Amino acid sequence: MKPARSLGAEYFDRVYAQSPDPWNFETSQYELEKYHATVEALGSRRFRSAFEIGCSIGVLTSLMAPNCERLLAVDVSVEALERARKRCAGEANVTFARMSVPHDFPSDTFDLVLVSEVAYYWSKADLSLSIDKIAGAARGGIVELVHYLPKVYDYPQSGDDVHSAFLADSRFTLLRNHRTEKYRIDVLAA
Repeated sequence: MKPARSLGAEYFDRVYAQSPDPWNFETSQYELEKYHATVEALGSRRFRSAFEIGCSIGVLTSLMAPNCERLLAVDVSVEALERARKRCAGEANVTFARMSVPHDFPSDTFDLVLVSEVAYYWSKADLSLSIDKIAGAARGGIVELVHYLPKVYDYPQSGDDVHSAFLADSRFTLLRNHRTEKYRIDVLAA
């Protein structure tokens, strides 16, 4: 049975206490291919201001940074953020902050909001609130969704649940999508 509440900082603190790279972001060929597909789905566009929700240890952040004038990357885990800061130490355009989206959310607007492998940790209520905040923060910009598709029973949402919720909101228009057996990428205009 899926949990009704969002998975919060305490869940991720336990996960990162067990392993500094619990999802093998640094070493997995699958993750590397997905990250390159994530960057490629955005085309050659350079973004003035980007917001990455759930940056973890910064592997995708480091790949996104060259395409962004400014990139704010956030996570709920202090341990993950420390590793991300070290990985991106040479990237002057990247700023890190501890936030628990949707309850913590920047007041800025962005021409790219990246929601990769994070929204299925949110409850239905938090997903709805996140969609609303992201729609406001990305108005006139791009939202990129990337999520693992196989069911994970301790996550409140599935990857398809997340993408369907965004696509059901009339503030978003699907620009392009890519789907494999294991993950899905949707690029939306906000």
